[in-house]
Amino acid sequence: MTLRYLLDENVDSAYQIQLLRRNPSLTVLSVGDPGTPPKSTLDPDILYWCEEHGFVLVTNNRSSMPVHLTDHINQGRHVP
Repeated sequence: MTLRYLLDENVDSAYQIQLLRRNPSLTVLSVGDPGTPPKSTLDPDILYWCEEHGFVLVTNNRSSMPVHLTDHINQGRHVP
């Protein structure tokens, strides 16, 4: 299985640019890109989207994301 990455709004777009520059075969999308959740999507909804579409979420949101991830897992959900 090839890993696919979704960068949330808290991650600088330079990461997407540099990752794709170094390895163009990667799938690296950002929230707000076509086919992804729109900007300002709530964190729990981003986790659902990642689960449905098989993306690893890349975030530096250390304040609320751990709580949302715990809730997601406790609901019997998962993320790649």
